[in-house]
Amino acid sequence: MPQSSEYFNAPLRRVAVGNRNEFSQPGVVKAALAEFISTLIFVFAGTGSGLAYNKLTGSGPASPSGLVAAAIAHGFALFVAVAVAANISGGHVNPAVTFGLFVGGNISLIRGVLYIIAQLLGSIIAVLLLTVSTGTWAIPAFGVTGVSVWSAFVFEIVMTFGLVYTVYATAADPKKGEIGIIAPIAIGLIVAANILAGGPFTGAAMNPAVAFGPALVSFTWSYHWIYWAGPLIGGGLAGIVYEVFFISHSHEQVPGDDY
Repeated sequence: MPQSSEYFNAPLRRVAVGNRNEFSQPGVVKAALAEFISTLIFVFAGTGSGLAYNKLTGSGPASPSGLVAAAIAHGFALFVAVAVAANISGGHVNPAVTFGLFVGGNISLIRGVLYIIAQLLGSIIAVLLLTVSTGTWAIPAFGVTGVSVWSAFVFEIVMTFGLVYTVYATAADPKKGEIGIIAPIAIGLIVAANILAGGPFTGAAMNPAVAFGPALVSFTWSYHWIYWAGPLIGGGLAGIVYEVFFISHSHEQVPGDDY
């Protein structure tokens, strides 16, 4: 990344706006493409697993066995999606992860915006491919069930905090050492665990892109703001907490191409 980035001061000294030239840099374009492909893989497998389970059992992911199946499918798919993009873009696969890494100074604003656009497009294309493959436009959108809107909002904040905190601890922390090898599986496992905890109440999105594709294609926007505000707040808080309390800045560096 160019070292002419604009910096903000306390509390996060390394937060950077970036340079407009980033839009045309081949490395940035490749990274955004990697985010697009990884998000497409993740959403296609995760959302598709729900459709497949419903076809096979008629009960959908709301049943106990369906919830377990959804957790396993999303955990495995995210493990792969993060792993295949890790060496290219860092394997964010989630606007909340990108935002959390931005507030920690691990990615510039401009690069982050490109990542988020790519992630949203990946989700949309994945859902459209599912409609073509399955012959149905009845792609279920995320929704709130059995709890209040504000409880669902808190659920998404807390679950995404756990996800992005895991990303920081296993992938972004410069002191991670050999634990970085297990970052993709750790990230997949925390998502699977959170689906088991929050799936019956909010669908456990933890990812605005995952919620956006089905909402756009089915044009279902009820409480959709929860799936943006909750994950972005949770991801941002995780970035601030880990950055301020656990990452040493004795060796300053400009935010890099990935974490």
